[in-house]
Amino acid sequence: MGPRQCEVCKEAQSKYKCPTCFSPYCSLSCFKTHKETPCEKPVPAEEKTILPISPLQRPIQVGEPSQVLQRAQLESIVLCDEVRDALKDEELQKLIYKIDSSVAAESELDRAMEVEAFRKFTDKVLSTINNQD
Repeated sequence: MGPRQCEVCKEAQSKYKCPTCFSPYCSLSCFKTHKETPCEKPVPAEEKTILPISPLQRPIQVGEPSQVLQRAQLESIVLCDEVRDALKDEELQKLIYKIDSSVAAESELDRAMEVEAFRKFTDKVLSTINNQD
């Protein structure tokens, strides 16, 4: 990549970059002008949240208490590399979000089970849980 133009004065070739936001600047004067407005460090792409995270807004109803996962089972899911890797898939994230935010979650879950990636994900989760039993 070649030389860049100073983003402050827009006239000179930049020789430096802001240590916070990496904006190019050419001189101490331009750096001081740049710092008059607070800047932020750019967020790497992998740290950006793809879907909004909202708290569960509907009551949790459990018909059979034995179907509630125990702490050890939940921890095994969290620690499973295969499950965590699968959750990096944006389409899978969208499916899970759609199920979680739906008023008809069971029918959304049934539709999601028709998607191979979701079925494989649920198989991994169930396998992880069953290995804890």
